[in-house]
Amino acid sequence: MLKRIYDWCVAAADKPYALWILAAVAFAESSFFPIPPDIMLLPMSLARPKRAWWFAAVCTVASVAGGVLGYAIGALLYDSLGQWLIHLYGLSDKVDAFRASYAEWGAVIILVKGLTPIPYKLVTITSGFAGYNIGLFILCSIVARGGRFFFVAVLLNRYGDVIRAELEKRLGLWVAIGAIVLVLGFVVAFKLI
Repeated sequence: MLKRIYDWCVAAADKPYALWILAAVAFAESSFFPIPPDIMLLPMSLARPKRAWWFAAVCTVASVAGGVLGYAIGALLYDSLGQWLIHLYGLSDKVDAFRASYAEWGAVIILVKGLTPIPYKLVTITSGFAGYNIGLFILCSIVARGGRFFFVAVLLNRYGDVIRAELEKRLGLWVAIGAIVLVLGFVVAFKLI
């Protein structure tokens, strides 16, 4: 099954709808979807290493746009659902301290977490909830997400053939490692909250 999905993603790199799927996954992952865009970015870039830069650019723009939606979710739902949950858990006295620390360290949080496997939607929603400056949020998101996706593009552009051969030889192992990293990202993110 993994091989069929991988082969479909590689074959889809030449299809006209491939960029739309890549953009949709990158957009959704930044606001509500649990699967990172790497599931499309990696095979597409392996299939067409010269276009890895373009794929990274599409991922960056879509991810930042999805991040703005995640920011809006955090900002808009705070007044309804957010306040109710905060009162329910007895955290009302900690909201101002959280917002103050996020105002001081928000850029570092966005930059570091945007580069890691920690789910980016948690960063975007938290930024909206904390009322972090939207302009700085967008700027930090461009740097963090662009850095992450273009790092992948550089690797796959330069070493794509070697990586592809290794990936195809041990696809199950690399998918398992990717799944473990994703789960660990969620665990770390929830421990930091």
